[in-house]
Amino acid sequence: MNRPGILALLALVLVGCAGAPRRPALPADDLLLAQAAREAQLARHADWRLSGRIAVSDGRDGGSGQITWIQRGERYEITLNAPVSRRSWRLVGEPGHARLEGLDGGPFSSDSAEALLQEHLDWTVPLSDLAAWVRGIRAPGSASIRFADSGLPERMEQGGWSIDYRSFDQALDPPMPSRVFATRGERRVRLQVGDWSLAPGSP
Repeated sequence: MNRPGILALLALVLVGCAGAPRRPALPADDLLLAQAAREAQLARHADWRLSGRIAVSDGRDGGSGQITWIQRGERYEITLNAPVSRRSWRLVGEPGHARLEGLDGGPFSSDSAEALLQEHLDWTVPLSDLAAWVRGIRAPGSASIRFADSGLPERMEQGGWSIDYRSFDQALDPPMPSRVFATRGERRVRLQVGDWSLAPGSP
């Protein structure tokens, strides 16, 4: 094809792209109503389970590994296995009590799971809030949300943390996050979920 023909073809492509209809964005109020409905739906799934990979860093040190998180109402069981360091631990607890098992000198107990992770693993993780964020919903307290074209959260700001949702598993009902990045300054939590399981909701 000669040069004039190529230029003409490019012009047609550009015109076609410019004229392609764009899906109109939903009004902000409608997006927030849809988010509230999604949060209400997930509230009926008090029992859930996820498995995947997690990486935590504070800008200097960090750790990563395979994670399994089982939530039964307010009781949780989180297991992490790090094949590289051959380190593994299990955190079990409920509001007001937590127990960290599998580390030298343990098990360790505290009324705060966050304090256990900070003291024995140097992990600064807002665990109670993370339980909401990993599901793409707001933790208690004020939060701002930016939505993607899909109508699902794209970024959430809460408690000084920025939570970015890189992808959702659209095959689930409701869709669940599959890649979640949470940052606060140099603190970072990166979660990639390979499998979600939601217990049936209450009638």
